Amino acid sequence: MDTSVLLPVEAEGFIQSLETFTLKDVGSARWFRQHEYIEKLNMQAILNASAMHDEFIKELLVSYGKIPVLVHEMILVEVWKQKVFPILCQLQDFNPKNTFHIYMVIHHEATIINLLETIMFHKDSCEAADDSVLDLVDYCHRKLILLVSKTTREGATTHDQHNLTGKTLESITEELQIQSSALEFEITLKAVSVLRYITDHTDSVSVINRMLCTHNVPCVLVQLIDCCPWNRWIAGDLEKYINGKWQKIPVEDHLKMTKLDGQVWISLYNLLLKEDCQRKYDFNSFNKSQLLKLRGFLTEVLIDQLPNLGELHRFLAHLAITDPAPPKKELILEQIPEMWNNIVSENSGKWKAIAKYQVKETFNPSESDLRLQAQRLAQTYNLDVMESLIPERPKCGSCGKEAAKRCSRCQGEWYCHRECQVKHWPKHKKACQLIAETSEKIQQNLHIDS
Repeated sequence: MDTSVLLPVEAEGFIQSLETFTLKDVGSARWFRQHEYIEKLNMQAILNASAMHDEFIKELLVSYGKIPVLVHEMILVEVWKQKVFPILCQLQDFNPKNTFHIYMVIHHEATIINLLETIMFHKDSCEAADDSVLDLVDYCHRKLILLVSKTTREGATTHDQHNLTGKTLESITEELQIQSSALEFEITLKAVSVLRYITDHTDSVSVINRMLCTHNVPCVLVQLIDCCPWNRWIAGDLEKYINGKWQKIPVEDHLKMTKLDGQVWISLYNLLLKEDCQRKYDFNSFNKSQLLKLRGFLTEVLIDQLPNLGELHRFLAHLAITDPAPPKKELILEQIPEMWNNIVSENSGKWKAIAKYQVKETFNPSESDLRLQAQRLAQTYNLDVMESLIPERPKCGSCGKEAAKRCSRCQGEWYCHRECQVKHWPKHKKACQLIAETSEKIQQNLHIDS
């Protein structure tokens, strides 16, 4: 894959400059610049991982000790979305001409969890995260609870319904809230993967205690297996959430395991079968009854797809006829997560004041500021790079086969051969002309303003 976003030397400069912000600074010019850096780092990390190239983004984040900064900034936006954003939407003087600035703040959390999902696959990333792994465990637990509670699924469904019906939204704030809810679903699914990688790599007593004793993560995962929020039935058809979208599943593939199913099962395998975890977990009557529900899901078809689950099946069969001794009570000095509590305590009672400040100073950009931001984002989201990140190959606009050639004028339609392009031209002509003219006007405006 020849496409790249950053050279190693550029990435090193971006990573060295990463810093933590205050809640009041969220959305500021300095914050926005760092958002662009993280977007580019995320895209390059995905490109490196998918092409199995030298993963220099991960190496640099580890060597400069910047993973805790990423975790802090992700939790900062999570707090902003919960505490400041709802107040901001209710303020009378909140009437933005353009929502993309605010949407970028909302999207920032998704960008960071995506980057963490890519790099936490490696053990040295988990080790370099240091004490922030505890904060990351708490973060993932909060997201899993949201996923189990159906809140995020309803948000994603609402977003789909608006897209399908083309229904006009009552206000800009309603549009932002629907976008935020839909994005939350994506974030919670990424958190499932991040948690799995932590269970793979951690041997910290504090982290294991946090997952097993404080949050009882195994029982939360059982609920996820039971409700399976990445599956849904629409008009008698099974749909599964794969590669960022709902896809209709043929009958013969109904029992096929998805990546998300695998992440949950591997997390359970790690938490229940690792020796360190078994010593810490309390297999009391409630926990035991919850875990034994898993036997109904551990079919031969499932075990054939993930053979390690055979060992989990045998463990549960043994658990059903035994009563494991409760864990020994030991005096342990545990570390505790601090980021969420510190951010909330520092800003407690100031939520409305921060919202008012940001409405006036942060989310009220001039036309020239908006154009400059649009120009910078256009450079960040390079079209060729974005296409290389899409898991599916583009399809021909005429026959639907895999395509390698693109309309040279509008860059928006794909074709497999010249013959298909000529055949499709009468249908594509008007759209091509409109897209090309709009793109030219935008470029002219940007050139004049710069």
